[in-house]
Amino acid sequence: MAVIQMEMPEEMASFVLSSDKEEQLKRNAMMLYPYVHDGIISHGRAAEILGIYKMDLIVLYGSLGIPYIEMTDEEIEEELSVVHALKEAMA
Repeated sequence: MAVIQMEMPEEMASFVLSSDKEEQLKRNAMMLYPYVHDGIISHGRAAEILGIYKMDLIVLYGSLGIPYIEMTDEEIEEELSVVHALKEAMA
């Protein structure tokens, strides 16, 4: 682990300084999430950094309301229509 000094609003200190391991994991996962979302690092690499399994990170993000796959309803419908078309072409 590295020790890093950060400036933040004083009101945030009690949230960041938690000694609870689960809270620390959530905080660190959320600090990495923008990099995962932007494609800078993968879920797998973020999990490695956090010292957990990729699936555990995906479940953690899911419990925080962050989906593993981000698609609009239209994108899902488009994907499903492609699958159906391929299925019919193979029949």
